Amino acid sequence: MNFRRMARALALAPIALCAALGGATAQERTLRVSLNTELQVLDPIVTTINATRVFSYLVYDMLFAIDGEGNYQPQMVETYTVSDDRLTYSFRLREGLEWSDGTPVTSEDAVASIRRWAQREALGVQIMRIAEGLRVVDARTFELKLREPYAFVIEALGKPGNVIPVMMPARLANLPANTAVPEVVGSGPFLFDRAGWRPGERATFRRNPRYRPRTEPASGLAGGKVVHFDRVDLISLPDQATRVAALQANEVDYLEIIAADYIEPMRRNRNITIAQPRGAGQIMAIVSLNHAQPPFDNPAIRRAAQLALNQEEVMASIGLPAGMYLSECRSLFMCDTATQSNAGADVFRNAGIERARTLLREAGYNNEPLVFLHSESSALLNPMGVVIADQMRRAGFNVQLATSDYATVAQRRLKRDPVSAGGWSMVNIIWNGIDLVNPLANPGVAYNCATHYSGWYCDPRQTELLRRLASARTAEERTRLADELQAAFHDNVNYILGGQFSAPAAYRSELQNVIEFPIPIFWNMSRR
Repeated sequence: MNFRRMARALALAPIALCAALGGATAQERTLRVSLNTELQVLDPIVTTINATRVFSYLVYDMLFAIDGEGNYQPQMVETYTVSDDRLTYSFRLREGLEWSDGTPVTSEDAVASIRRWAQREALGVQIMRIAEGLRVVDARTFELKLREPYAFVIEALGKPGNVIPVMMPARLANLPANTAVPEVVGSGPFLFDRAGWRPGERATFRRNPRYRPRTEPASGLAGGKVVHFDRVDLISLPDQATRVAALQANEVDYLEIIAADYIEPMRRNRNITIAQPRGAGQIMAIVSLNHAQPPFDNPAIRRAAQLALNQEEVMASIGLPAGMYLSECRSLFMCDTATQSNAGADVFRNAGIERARTLLREAGYNNEPLVFLHSESSALLNPMGVVIADQMRRAGFNVQLATSDYATVAQRRLKRDPVSAGGWSMVNIIWNGIDLVNPLANPGVAYNCATHYSGWYCDPRQTELLRRLASARTAEERTRLADELQAAFHDNVNYILGGQFSAPAAYRSELQNVIEFPIPIFWNMSRR
């Protein structure tokens, strides 16, 4: 690591943060946080950016939530029942829930929120496709009636990532699902100070006095979200060295992700705690291919790219200490989890640059330009992207790097246009492991043939497997179908798995009762 750069950043950090923290008062108990990406979009239905996910769990709540053991628990729901034929679900909301504007939360709000979410999310689309009705019964009760059983209704309503099924007032949820809502009105543990929001500088959240925590202990995203801070500031610090220096100087309390080359030095600092994520708490590096445009509209060319990627080289580029990454993981559902699978991994036999070169020639590749969207501003995506691009070039691809900041990449990857009209061919991204363990919610397969999800992969085999998995009655049948789904994923090359690794949080050791979870959580914790 560059200690001179770090020392300089340490000297400059207090200056930068004095400006960023301008609104705090001495009396407020303030938690100061630096996320890995900037908060730009305030609606989790229209984007999957991780900063928006963090925002969502601060200001919104959900019907169900996943706990630290991977189980789904009622959150805004008080009780629910499922009929013996698995076709009718009845939900009753907790008494006394309020929106941040003071109006009561009703079943009408819940029904409208589910309908809006279901327009944008794969599980929601699947449920509504077989729904006979979703109706209000009374002010606190609503009912979902299906034409055929669906195995993951509760998991869908509590899914922790991508398009999150947050609850909103009906007047907002009834607005178009492809446009961000104009107001932030939630029922979560914090209130967003929109008037004081300074994009690129600071976003402030204050404790919601109307929030009513559940009585159960907090676990993951579930249980009692008891808030001990008056205020949470998300502070924009784009430089990784500055972030670490600010943490050392006690100018920030919590880093969502600590850059790899600072982990070992920070482990020796008794004032800093480094999280230790494992299994579903880790991250999967992903290479997204544009199936809608050449050259990756050709499955044979996609397979050549898949065999060119060496996970160990990609993982080494991050600079993580030993034990924080796997040299190889071919499981779409994450390795070191109960859903780990080796199905379809035989396609990687004899993988490597030479085999990829051979497949590329056989596929008839004619040196078409491959536009690789490269996020230079990301401590994780930047080095991995450089290595992946080099591997593709060595395999014979005509790679053209389109380097920019992450926000620009995230926007451009939504374009379906040809390369000649500003489109793209390939981009490396990351997915949280907690989003991958459920096959029906896993974005690597769940958005099969969807027109609104970047990448636009479509495989009729997977459509049928998803349908059968959704109605599977036994755990054994679900496992078998998940294996078939993963094998089809590798064969069709929906995406390329780049490797599994930890991107740990780092925080001041005086913080206690921190819930270590793939998503930063700011309830339950307090300062000693």
